Amino acid sequence: MQGDIVSGVLLPLILAFIMFSLGLGLTVRDFQRILEQPRALLVGAFCHFVLLPLVCYLMITAMGVTGAFAVGFMILAACPTGSTSNLLTYLARGDVALALSFTAVASVLTIFTLPVVVTWALAHFMAAERAVNVPVGLMMGQVALVLGLPVSLGMVARHRWTAWALRFEPRATRIATVLFVLIVVLAVVKNWGLLGDNFAKLAPLALVLNLTMLGVGFAVAWLARLSRSQSITLGIETAVQNAALALVIASTVLQDDAMAIPGALYGVLMYAGGLLFAFTMRRFMGAPVVAQPQH
Repeated sequence: MQGDIVSGVLLPLILAFIMFSLGLGLTVRDFQRILEQPRALLVGAFCHFVLLPLVCYLMITAMGVTGAFAVGFMILAACPTGSTSNLLTYLARGDVALALSFTAVASVLTIFTLPVVVTWALAHFMAAERAVNVPVGLMMGQVALVLGLPVSLGMVARHRWTAWALRFEPRATRIATVLFVLIVVLAVVKNWGLLGDNFAKLAPLALVLNLTMLGVGFAVAWLARLSRSQSITLGIETAVQNAALALVIASTVLQDDAMAIPGALYGVLMYAGGLLFAFTMRRFMGAPVVAQPQH
C-alpha cells in the first residue's frame, strides 16, 4: 500500500494546509520578537532540538524498541513543535507570544536538523535491514517544501489580505485540527494489524515521553531563571510535536508505514498529556498572558 494516493498525495496536502493555517497566524514581528528574548530562544532550542531527541533515544534503548518503530520515534522527536502548542499555552496561561515566535523559528530550524537526525536514525537502527541512502540535501528540500512554503504563503496572505486572513484564520485552525485527526485515523486504519500487535509496547512509551518532556522543558526553563509563564510555554513547546510531519516523512518520504505508527500514537496521546499539564499549570497562574510587553 506504499506510495498510494493517501501517502503520496493526501498526507502532504493536509500537512500543507495545516502549515498554511499556522502561517496565517504569524507575522514578521513574531520572528523579530524571539530575538528580543534570546535566553528563552536558546533554552527552548536546547530543550527541543537536543534534549528531546536525546531523551527519546534513551527511552527507546531502555525499552528495547528497535527497527522501524525506533526510527519512527526519532522522526517524531526531530519534528518541530506542533501548531496546537499555541492553544495549549493559552489554556495553561503561558506566554502565547513566545509560543507563536518559537513555533515559527522551530519550523525553520527543523529544515536543517530533521534530515540529519533521520539519516542517523536510519543508519543506527536499520543499517542491517535496509540500504540507507537518504541524501540529506534532498530530504532538506522536501522538508522545506512541506513546512516552509505553506507557512510562507500563509504569512504572505496575512500581509496582503489582512482582513480576510484575520477572519479566516480561526476557521482554518479548526479545519486543520479536523484534517490532522483525519490523517491520524487514516494512519491507524491503514496499519491496524501492526498497531494492534505493538500497541501495548509503543503507547506507554509515547505517553511517558510526552509527560517527561513536558516536565523537562518546564524544569530547564525554570532553572534558567525564565519567568513562570515562559517556563510553561517551553514545557509545552518541548513536548508537543508536529505529528502530521512525522507521518508524512515516514509514509511519503521514507515509504515505510511502520515508521508512521509512533507518530500516529504520539499525535493522539500528546493531547492527553498536554491538557493535563495545561490545566495543572492554570492552578498556579493568574490571568492568561497574551503578549509580553515590549520595551
